[in-house]
Amino acid sequence: MKKILVIHGPNLNLLGKREPGIYGFKSIEEINKALIRIAKKNKVLLEIKQSDHEGNIVQLIGGSKGKFSAIIINPAAYTHTSIAIRDAILGVNIPTVEVHLSNIYAREEFRHKSLIAPVAKGQICGFGKNSYILALLAVIELLKNQTHALETTKYHKD
Repeated sequence: MKKILVIHGPNLNLLGKREPGIYGFKSIEEINKALIRIAKKNKVLLEIKQSDHEGNIVQLIGGSKGKFSAIIINPAAYTHTSIAIRDAILGVNIPTVEVHLSNIYAREEFRHKSLIAPVAKGQICGFGKNSYILALLAVIELLKNQTHALETTKYHKD
């Protein structure tokens, strides 16, 4: 069974309470429950982590090689500042989708630059809780396509 690592970055444990006009009224627990429901329906496993600390996030990513088929990450403020998280994603070479609840391109100019997007398979932002759901569905489809491609390659080699 495919395993996906979901990483919530700094301050996301405050969802539903912190700036709900920007981030919405859904808590991190509600988002996680929705993701788990979708994962079960699609026969994938999720490991969900939240950290306010850049080093912890780097360690989570670094330890994912060989354990996870994909990563979904909301690096939050580290999106714009963390070369370490960017390098960790590059280093493990696991398909990664960057997620943001708000549309970072419609906010302050300093939020318009993502250091993560160039090393991610894709980026989804601006859809609130649904950004995570869309990311999970995209990753599930990506993993299905990878499996199908491997099976097709095996078939043609025989």
